[in-house]
Amino acid sequence: QVQLVESGGGLVQAGGSLRLSCAASGRTGSSYAMGWFRQAPGKEREFVASISWSAGSTSYANSVKGRFTISRDNAKNTIYLQMNSLKAEDTAVYYCARETGGSYRYWGRGTQVTVSS
Repeated sequence: QVQLVESGGGLVQAGGSLRLSCAASGRTGSSYAMGWFRQAPGKEREFVASISWSAGSTSYANSVKGRFTISRDNAKNTIYLQMNSLKAEDTAVYYCARETGGSYRYWGRGTQVTVSS
């Protein structure tokens, strides 16, 4: 089993920054991609960003490109999401997830990000 725990969420003013972390524990293994997703009130969960095991490949939703940066530290079994120039529409619960066998199988419980305008 793999456990994922997100942290770093909070309340920030529009234009501000936050850095989310996601720590993995348990049978973490290797060679897996990780991702960040978010779910705003009344909306479906959506993809935010992903990163390959080597960190050589990243992908972003168009809505966050140029503002968010995903990174990882495999020695610490941790991924990060640096969020800059935050907007009110970024308000959501942010989840990290680990890919296994081509799909995101393991999920954290989420961390709330609230951006005030």
